[in-house]
Amino acid sequence: MTAPREALPPRARLDWKLELLVRVGPWLIRALGATWRVSVRHGEHVKRLRAEHVPFAYALWHGQLLPLLWHERGFRTRILISEHKDGEIIARVAEGLGYATVRGSTSRGGSRALLALARELQQGNDIAVTPDGPRGPARTFAAGALVAAQRSGTPILPIAASADRAWRLRSWDQFMIPKPFARVTVAFGEPAYVEAAGAREAAEHAPRFQALLDATVAEAERA
Repeated sequence: MTAPREALPPRARLDWKLELLVRVGPWLIRALGATWRVSVRHGEHVKRLRAEHVPFAYALWHGQLLPLLWHERGFRTRILISEHKDGEIIARVAEGLGYATVRGSTSRGGSRALLALARELQQGNDIAVTPDGPRGPARTFAAGALVAAQRSGTPILPIAASADRAWRLRSWDQFMIPKPFARVTVAFGEPAYVEAAGAREAAEHAPRFQALLDATVAEAERA
């Protein structure tokens, strides 16, 4: 007899203005993204993992999510997104671009989210995590992605983006929206494994992986 599946949490309710926004959001992003001139640095890292059928966990800063959602669409990566209202908006827009989402947070009551991420990786699916989300501090690497990667024995792949012209929201992460016809640079870091015996030891690797992600950001921003 098959065990019952865990009940999904209820989705956040949105008022009619936000509901309209999430319905038209994917179309607006497609229209905007089609104008961006995208260049890629060190794309061989992700190409090699995909060629070898190695599942991996993207690590990216929350403020750079939008251009990376656009660039990496089409691969059905599973994205961890929080369950609060802001996360609901991002989740629906991401789903409109073809992504699957895992709802929850690795920082608050995160055991369910961590298990879901590890399960996706074990099933051969790629995931994406913003280790400074959902509420910051900005560009501070929380341990959730490390624990999921350690449990599944899969690598973490840093990814970053920059734009020569962009709007930045007045939010904790200075969320970046590249302007029409912006030059967008996407950079990949080298994949790295979390060599640890358990979750506590995996969390101790956060400074190392923060340095790897910061170096990838510097590569994306390099002139």
